Amino acid sequence: MNDPGSLDSTSSFSTTFVFSIVPSSASQSGFGLAFIMTPYRSPEGFLTGPYLGLISNLSAMGQASNHLFAVEFDTTMNLEFKDINNNHVGVDLNNLISVDSKPAGYWISSRQFQELDLNSGQNIQAWIDYDSNQNELKITIVEAGLDRPQKPLLHMKNVYLSNILQEEIYVGFSAATGLISEENNILAWSFTTNGIAPPLNTSNLPSFIHTTSKVSNSRLIPGITAASVVLILLVVASSLVLLKRNQHRDLIEEWEVEYWPHRFKYKDLHIATKGFRDEQLLGSGGFGRVYRGVLPTNGLQVAVKSFLREIDDGVKEFIAEISSLGRLQHRNLVQIRGFCRRVSQLFIVYDYMPNGSLDKMIFGNPKKMLDWDQRYRVIRDVAAGLLYLHEEWEQCVVHRDIKSSNILLDSELNGKLGDFGLARLYEHNQNSHTTHVVGTLGYIAPEFVQTGKASPATDVFSYGIFMLEVACGRRPVDVSLQSEKIVLVDWARELHCTGSLMDAADPNLGGQYIEAEMERVLKLGLICSNPRPESRLGIRQVFHILNEATPILGFDSPSYFETTPPDSTWNSFQYYSSSTDASISMSN
Repeated sequence: MNDPGSLDSTSSFSTTFVFSIVPSSASQSGFGLAFIMTPYRSPEGFLTGPYLGLISNLSAMGQASNHLFAVEFDTTMNLEFKDINNNHVGVDLNNLISVDSKPAGYWISSRQFQELDLNSGQNIQAWIDYDSNQNELKITIVEAGLDRPQKPLLHMKNVYLSNILQEEIYVGFSAATGLISEENNILAWSFTTNGIAPPLNTSNLPSFIHTTSKVSNSRLIPGITAASVVLILLVVASSLVLLKRNQHRDLIEEWEVEYWPHRFKYKDLHIATKGFRDEQLLGSGGFGRVYRGVLPTNGLQVAVKSFLREIDDGVKEFIAEISSLGRLQHRNLVQIRGFCRRVSQLFIVYDYMPNGSLDKMIFGNPKKMLDWDQRYRVIRDVAAGLLYLHEEWEQCVVHRDIKSSNILLDSELNGKLGDFGLARLYEHNQNSHTTHVVGTLGYIAPEFVQTGKASPATDVFSYGIFMLEVACGRRPVDVSLQSEKIVLVDWARELHCTGSLMDAADPNLGGQYIEAEMERVLKLGLICSNPRPESRLGIRQVFHILNEATPILGFDSPSYFETTPPDSTWNSFQYYSSSTDASISMSN
């Protein structure tokens, strides 16, 4: 890093640079890069993946305290940020939702537009010019070596950067690849606050179009000309080069690099968890133990799941599946950071959630109990996460283990669906081919037991049970209670049939809740946990009812209160368990 420079935020400026974005494969890529002006010298603690290292937490989105100006060259479409496509240039002002964006390309003439693939590995030259007197911003891109187009790609007026930037700022670049390997190269750069940026000689720059991610480090060194500025190049994910350096310590097979470049060294996880000591243990279940850790490489707090069972010949398929899940990006999902394989052991690394799992703040006598407003928000958070998994991502993701202990709470008590160890993916409009029954007793849909095929409807069933336990403050099965109360869903259903559904509300809330919201959650819980999948709502309907308080139509139909599922096999799995954390896995 050069000596830090500064830029008076009221100044005009002009910059031009040449960049190249090289994905690890034609089918997978990272998230692109951004030219940035920021008051922060260090990227430590800033979010990776689609956040491009531009903000430190989700609550900072749109906050004036960010003092951020960025021009993003985005290669992934993220609905959360209202991206127009997966290949665009956008202007970000204190927010990752761009104030203006256009598909990447350039104007050959006033009417003829040529698209540019940012993710192709070709060298692309960009110009960014800001006139502080006119409060005017122009952004232009073209294939490196061609003349600068007369018409800019973006031409914005009334851009008051003096209201956003601080008096002294750092200028440079930020890039984040998440879990998918990608090279983000800055090959040449000039910058000035006096007139037009000096031109660049692009004739002898290296080309990456036909190279792979095994390019040596010497070829990645950018040529830079700059006046009193600092280059900030934040590459957050491990590269293939780093992985290959560690081969002498952790055997890495070729297929693992193909599926998921972000593999942690066992040594780092061992140090992070203090040798997997018991005092670092966050929880355990039928599939493994979860430890709290701090990565020695960057100080990031993580949760490390250690699978108790030895991995078998199916590990290649498992890693391929998990690698896809690692690309999931949503504010209500716990981010998967990577994995580690050591001989026959497997570890999955997640973001650490400081407030732990939801069940610890509802059941028993917690030190801190969630009030109703907090619970209702978490219920909606999980619905938003499920909607993303089922309908809004590129594939349909069935979680298969939705329960309160898998809902984690961040520092602001936002709910995040975690533990994707049992999740499965398939294409939209296709049926699942799962042939094993997995999950947690008390949450498994009856048709899943019969057919062994998970679906969005089986997730909705588990979510219905989850809603009931959050509203009622008790687990799905509790053998310590009277016989008519042992099974939560049956007890709640009987209360509704007798006109006393509100008696199911958690007594620990002391009546401090909005009655309409409590009734809405209880009724939705019963609908979603109906034994017959055709009688359940879809998660999109549930999401809209929770967020828009729309009425629940037809709830009093007899089909909502059937207590006998299609097959009596259900009883042996659903009713008799002293611990709802007991997981099952059985073949058909």
